[in-house]
Amino acid sequence: MKKPLTSIAFALVATTALLSGCANNQQLGTGVGAVAGGVVGDAVIGGTLGTLGGAAAGAVIGNQIGKNQDKK
Repeated sequence: MKKPLTSIAFALVATTALLSGCANNQQLGTGVGAVAGGVVGDAVIGGTLGTLGGAAAGAVIGNQIGKNQDKK
């Protein structure tokens, strides 16, 4: 059974708010990327594999974006 879009959006906003206290953009990007990637992976591929794969990919991408932001 699919979760309503509002529940997913709420979870994303809540996680972003909790992670905003992180020390730098790299850590924040990793966390937000993992959550967003998990949501997208579940929506596109579905199941546990899609969610975990999306979370892993999102974490790596978010980490790199955050790292670049910290260098500025």
